[in-house]
Amino acid sequence: MISAARWWDPAEDNTRDNARVLIRDGRIRHVGPGAAVPAEARRIDLGDRTLLPGLIDCHVHLTEAFPTSISDPVSAQTLAAIPHLDSLLRNGFTTVRDMGGTLEDPLVVHLRDAVARRIVPGPRLLVAPHLISARGGHGDKSAAAVPHGVREVGPVADGAQEIERRVRADARAGADWIKFAATGGVTHPDDSPLRVTYSQLEMNTLVGTARDLDLPCAVHAFSDEGIRRAVRAGVRSVEHACLATPATLNTLRPHGVYLVPTLHAVSHFLAHLDDDAFWTDRDANERAKLARHAPTLRGHGRRVAACTATIAYGTDAGVLPHRDNWREFPAMTTAGLTPLQALRSATASAAELLRRPGLGRIAAGGVADLIAVPGDPLRDIDAMGRVDFVLQDGRVHVDPTDPPRHEHSMEPMRGDVQAHYAIRTDPGPFEPRPLRSAP
Repeated sequence: MISAARWWDPAEDNTRDNARVLIRDGRIRHVGPGAAVPAEARRIDLGDRTLLPGLIDCHVHLTEAFPTSISDPVSAQTLAAIPHLDSLLRNGFTTVRDMGGTLEDPLVVHLRDAVARRIVPGPRLLVAPHLISARGGHGDKSAAAVPHGVREVGPVADGAQEIERRVRADARAGADWIKFAATGGVTHPDDSPLRVTYSQLEMNTLVGTARDLDLPCAVHAFSDEGIRRAVRAGVRSVEHACLATPATLNTLRPHGVYLVPTLHAVSHFLAHLDDDAFWTDRDANERAKLARHAPTLRGHGRRVAACTATIAYGTDAGVLPHRDNWREFPAMTTAGLTPLQALRSATASAAELLRRPGLGRIAAGGVADLIAVPGDPLRDIDAMGRVDFVLQDGRVHVDPTDPPRHEHSMEPMRGDVQAHYAIRTDPGPFEPRPLRSAP
């Protein structure tokens, strides 16, 4: 049984006092003071904290994330991803959706299965193995990786037949989601966020093939025409939409399409636009594109806050340090969303997008994913950066009584970014600790 001073469920507009949650076999059995607690039950009293559902980040990248690159071997990518999993879980994100990359090996599928088997600790993973892209589109890394004409790098596909084959290959690899690029982006030296890279027929083919395989689609899309084509094709979520007009954003809700706006990523890059050190090891074209579109990008948050679309929390962690993915919360409130809207985006709305009704709630029958923060995040959203209790599937991963971790820096400075990775010394498979008895 877990108790705390306060608790919040997305069905409520405010926090409620005197949290008491009874958990058995990884499920929430009762919420509220009336539960009959067995005498042998273990108890955790979290004191003056707010208990919330486990958080959901609907847009992360665990591979090809700094400090690795697409030229590194799969073994290096795998090892580098393990600390990212730890960072996300310690931030209270018990579930994340990985939005794919360009590696031919579907590494995120293997990571998902390793976490599910408790070989490594981490959030529950739902994955798109690749960012399917037209040649010359956002997922085509050939120009950056190898000389022109030598070979292709990236999950590229053009035309109906090739697109069908690529979607089916991802399904065969074990995809939970299919992701594709409808436009270019900013953090890519060779494309444009205004460029539409698939025709309506190609998008219809891609989404229709995925639908036949019972797989939902997410689309990388920055600007209006790419978003409108993807919505007509039947995608379930639009990622970024940083240059979209209000009229386009307001087409999402009538079609049941969710918006994952990645607000902190936009504000982070804009904040460093004039910082020469930040751009030292990046392509100059990326900075030039950011500067060219900066006036429109600066209005992204206001347009998101004013639109009618259902917003699901997503951060693009991997482009940014994974340990900073909680900063999407203050980015949302700075843009004009309320703390309540921000919290719902990372709980109930995200669970609805992922079609996981047992997640994102504190309710009887739900999965026992719970976190706690000091204070009340509905009054101080920065409290979401102070998660100090994490329970996933009824197992404790982070406990406020834990001693400080010994940490070893494994990542050099990159601009203002530095990550610290925890070093585990036990050789056995990961096994979370059972609920700790209260003193």
